[in-house]
Amino acid sequence: MPRRSMIKKSLLFFVACLISMMNFAQRPVITHAAGWLESVYVTWEPMDSIQAYHVYYSGEGITDKRIDDQLIRSYKTCERADIPGLRAGNYTVRVVPVISGKEGEGTTTDSLIVKAYDRTGYAFWKDRTPGAYQADGTPKDRAVVLYITEKTKNTISLDVSGANENPCAGLQTILDGFKKGKDTRPLIIRLVGQITDLSYMLNGDVVVENANNPSGYITVEGVGNDAVAYGWGLRIKNASNVEVRNIGFMNCNSSEGDDVGLQQGNDHVWVHQCDFFYGEAGSDADQVKGDGALDCKKSTYVTFSYNHFWDTGKSNLLGLSEGTTAGLFITYHHNWYDHSDSRHPRVRYYSAHVYNNYYDGNAKYGAGSTLGSSVFVEANYFRHCKYPMMTSMQGTDVFNESTQSNDYVNMPTFSKEDGGTIKAFNNVMTGQKRFVPYGNAGYPNPTVDFDAYVATSRNEKVDSAVVSYQGKHTYNNFDTNDSLMYAYTPDSPDVAKENVTKYAGRVEGGDVKWTFDNAIDDEADAVNAGLKAALTGYQTSLVSVQGDSLGTGGTTPDDPGQGGDSTNVYLHNFTLSGKTSAFFSITGNLSDSKGTVTYAGLTLTQCLKMEAATVISFTTTKQATLILVFNAGFSGKISIDGTSYNAASGVLTLVISAGNHKITKTDSANLYYISLSNETTGLSTQCVPGLAVFPNPVTDKLTIVSDAEIDRVEIFNLAGVWMKRAASGIRSFDLSDLKQGPYLMTVITAQGVFRQTILKK
Repeated sequence: MPRRSMIKKSLLFFVACLISMMNFAQRPVITHAAGWLESVYVTWEPMDSIQAYHVYYSGEGITDKRIDDQLIRSYKTCERADIPGLRAGNYTVRVVPVISGKEGEGTTTDSLIVKAYDRTGYAFWKDRTPGAYQADGTPKDRAVVLYITEKTKNTISLDVSGANENPCAGLQTILDGFKKGKDTRPLIIRLVGQITDLSYMLNGDVVVENANNPSGYITVEGVGNDAVAYGWGLRIKNASNVEVRNIGFMNCNSSEGDDVGLQQGNDHVWVHQCDFFYGEAGSDADQVKGDGALDCKKSTYVTFSYNHFWDTGKSNLLGLSEGTTAGLFITYHHNWYDHSDSRHPRVRYYSAHVYNNYYDGNAKYGAGSTLGSSVFVEANYFRHCKYPMMTSMQGTDVFNESTQSNDYVNMPTFSKEDGGTIKAFNNVMTGQKRFVPYGNAGYPNPTVDFDAYVATSRNEKVDSAVVSYQGKHTYNNFDTNDSLMYAYTPDSPDVAKENVTKYAGRVEGGDVKWTFDNAIDDEADAVNAGLKAALTGYQTSLVSVQGDSLGTGGTTPDDPGQGGDSTNVYLHNFTLSGKTSAFFSITGNLSDSKGTVTYAGLTLTQCLKMEAATVISFTTTKQATLILVFNAGFSGKISIDGTSYNAASGVLTLVISAGNHKITKTDSANLYYISLSNETTGLSTQCVPGLAVFPNPVTDKLTIVSDAEIDRVEIFNLAGVWMKRAASGIRSFDLSDLKQGPYLMTVITAQGVFRQTILKK
């Protein structure tokens, strides 16, 4: 070989390796970090030529616990990790770059303060804690965590006790499995990014049911500040112990029409810290902003708190055809009714506690009582709410201002239904058009035509002489009955306003930023054209989810796939395949009671117990990378071919030679997943003389530098399926049409074959 060519190849080799080492020596530059409600988050500057990041957190008795990969995401301008499920206290977060499977130098945040969610209201009646988290904010024992991304929403899989067929594939199919109430594992469903319609839904909704099993617990939550249910609604029916939190609901066009609807037969449901935006316009005149935002029917022991309603038309319908006032209890507290029009709430039948909400520029009315309902409206802040409180068929509801008289035909807001009763105490009102307290001499006939009974103390009982004009209903005084009322400590209206504007909606207010013009929007009930355009054109800035790499959500094939020039990938998922494998010979005992592990977009619930009798045997014809996945905190030893190796944070990665191999026990462990690939270079640039590939990870175009002439370039997915091919002589390869995740690349030249794993962002 000519000396000049040798020098050139050596130089390329040296430069490629030097770049790799320089990047590896860099530490992440953290741009922002903060604690939130039972969570923390951190953002940092993207780093070139980094395979991945590992993120650890410490605090409140936990030291260096590594988070799930799916919580780590790439955005157009930053990298971000969110860590939910933390108890209140102080934490630090450490971000570590990874190249070729090895960790570099990490960067640690300052101390971050985490606060607890406000768990108050009827959802927590008799010490019940709805959802799959404990009262201290950490996941309940045996909790299963599912990560739902745009990529995995239809393929995520899980074995569910009592399901018609297992594994259940796709989010709604999994929820259908839980519908029978036979699987009592707490279920945490985490939405990551913008999620559009699933391939299988129920009339355009995702539906949560569990046959009212008191031992079943389900949480549906968003990760970070940008989780969006885009175009679909969430419907809850015949369910107990359900929590919905930290999700933005946008442009819902389901048949039911509600962003979130408690349809029937529910108890102990908590919906909080969500953003409710416009839905698609319906056929009725009052559906121009969509149908209901957060409605509740035929359900009890419910709390709706710290939600942000963005100019919604019909915010909170409560009750429909229950036909009774007995046993129906609900709490609305610390919600931000931000220029929303009406139904805050509009109540039939229920005993409803409405306290510490911020009514902010409402063009129609605040709270309304009908059909014998008893509504305690306490310590709210009403700013320019046209009619803060109304009772059906009396007072402001029927008053015609132009004639200064009652008009029972044309004026009623509540469809001429019988009235209920509102008890009001310690509310602040500014800018309202009309409010009539019971017995106020400044209004005509104020003991009949009143909007609410204004109490002089919280504990004052409303006398039975106070009745609704139509229906002659009385207030049931549920709020002063110790056997019916929970313990709570309300904020003052001013403090409530501050807390609402700080904590209502998604993390730090969510990713949609919009400021209303009070001079216009306080009075307007039409669609805000600017906000509507922003929602219609909404597109997430999320680029990729680190744990989304395989994109199969539990359906990764177990059989080997062929890629390029005999590039083999062998995967075994014990949750899906048990001990049956076409490649691995497996003996030992399985268990589904050792906890849940998330890895590479998969939710793993069944493991092989590493015991004295356990043996896994296989043969590889080439050098390969072996990855064994255990419980997240496992750091013990496993024997491979008679030598013991330590796992780190639940994963053991080892390069093995060609030949026969045997995996056995050193320490007791639970093995959930096996990956074997003869591509041993990981996701970093190979230091091969004469040929270099960059950038890696890649967003659009991949550059190939080669001293030898290139015959062809081929791209395969990790299952060995051919994806793309480039012609000879290529130096730039466009990968913009590929989905996010890792791929196997083969570059065939006159002087040999180059193989590389490429990460598409």
